[in-house]
Amino acid sequence: MTPSAVSKLKALLAMAVATLGISLSAPAFARAPEIYTSAFSKVAVGGYDPVAYFTDKGPVKGDARYATTWKGSEFRFASPQNLAKFKAAPANYAPQYGGYCAWAVSNGYTAKGDPLAWKVVAGKLYLNYDLGVQKRWEADIPGNISRADGNWPRVLK
Repeated sequence: MTPSAVSKLKALLAMAVATLGISLSAPAFARAPEIYTSAFSKVAVGGYDPVAYFTDKGPVKGDARYATTWKGSEFRFASPQNLAKFKAAPANYAPQYGGYCAWAVSNGYTAKGDPLAWKVVAGKLYLNYDLGVQKRWEADIPGNISRADGNWPRVLK
């Protein structure tokens, strides 16, 4: 390619970049969302009703008919009563650390939270990656909560 052709190609590329608004800089890493959802969904807690952990003492699948958005994610509920309770005080029912694994957050990073690996401690809902990780978290619940509280929300960056 001749120097003249290279110069013309550079000019054409610069025009295309300017015209199309293309950025040639490296993409920035996105911050993790405050509420954990799977990659292709905006549904929190895997679609389980967060209020049911307190009222039914365990996970109960939510229904899309009884849903609300909080902090950019959809929360589903098993009943209109549970939806109303959540709307009145969402922070009282939403899982701690946005539904990320409480053990991971206590160790300074994020991992998915599994709605079937759960525990209510002192009136707060905590999720873990799986039942095996939950056993490790349960070995020192107060210490893990203290460390996670110190790491949250810095681990989202």
